[in-house]
Amino acid sequence: MTDSHTTPPRLLRLKEVQDRVGMSKTTIYDRVKAKSFPAPVHLGTMAAWVESEVDRWIIERITERDQGKAA
Repeated sequence: MTDSHTTPPRLLRLKEVQDRVGMSKTTIYDRVKAKSFPAPVHLGTMAAWVESEVDRWIIERITERDQGKAA
């Protein structure tokens, strides 16, 4: 049973992910394959990314930069 007060995670389509991270489709999927970017959720014939996972990935990149550990 689910809590009726819980907001479901927001899903982002590829174009939204590309706009947020500034990477091409190929680069995103290459990084997913390398396990260095969040994997999409497959919904039948489409794929979407969990917004909070993409946001966390962005924050981790900023943290690495600020700590002098940028890859």
